[in-house]
Amino acid sequence: MISENDLKDLIGKVLKEIDLSDAGKEQVVRSVTSQVETAVSNVDDSELYDITATEMSDFFAVENAENKAEYMKLKAKTPARLGIGKAGPRYKTETMLRFRADHAVAIDSVFNEVVEEFVSEAGLVAVSSRCEDKDMYVTRPDLGRMISDEGVAKIQSECRKGADVQIVIADGLSSSAITANLKNILPAMKQGLEGYGLSVGDTVFIKFGRVGAMDHLTDLTNSKVTVMLVGERPGLATGESMGAYITYEGTVGMAEAGRTVISNIHRRGTPAAEAGAHIANIVKKMFEQKCSGVGFRF
Repeated sequence: MISENDLKDLIGKVLKEIDLSDAGKEQVVRSVTSQVETAVSNVDDSELYDITATEMSDFFAVENAENKAEYMKLKAKTPARLGIGKAGPRYKTETMLRFRADHAVAIDSVFNEVVEEFVSEAGLVAVSSRCEDKDMYVTRPDLGRMISDEGVAKIQSECRKGADVQIVIADGLSSSAITANLKNILPAMKQGLEGYGLSVGDTVFIKFGRVGAMDHLTDLTNSKVTVMLVGERPGLATGESMGAYITYEGTVGMAEAGRTVISNIHRRGTPAAEAGAHIANIVKKMFEQKCSGVGFRF
């Protein structure tokens, strides 16, 4: 990488050349451009690294800590930014860069989309909510709760009706949650449900879908229980967290208290495969108790 002395020399040369006449300024620009390109070409890529490659639980920047071992035990139990160190009253450079990087991950999780190839490979029936893009999804929650007219027609023509359990996927506020967890959670959940003797309908993917869209789908497929796997609002700890919303005899306009929720499904929370088996067990109990939400007992 460019050393501090090299930068000082380069700046010194530029300052000297600025004293030239106006007629020579074009030559100055060419000269400086050439020197910068040369300096950049000498950067050693081996010195560059991804600061986010180290998990926050392993990142420790407190100098001369009295008991680092105990501090690390504490960090292993939480994604909070502990032990980040200070430079006077300010954060250290790497701490600030990690914050900016994690913030960028959160933004990407919200505004990126699940690619069509992924949906196709997973064998999902792909439809959309009434939102036309992610901006509309963010600003018009009501449209995200209803399936588009084209989607309704597709579900009516392609999806089985009257299954015990209807599974639906929605990108929600984190497309990364879907791509990171679906391949592990979906097979585990289906295997568990079928093992309990429950029939499972065709799995639907709702682009730009909000949680309420599961109720619209319930009405369309006439399922007894509906399970929605949706990307949760990302934070600075992870952009890959998935939530599962489950209803027994859900209907459009139902109270939110009627939903049972399992959250924090990701590799640092509840692993996807484990969550799939757990959800299947919850669904079995819902059929036994004939309810979901606040009235349901785990």
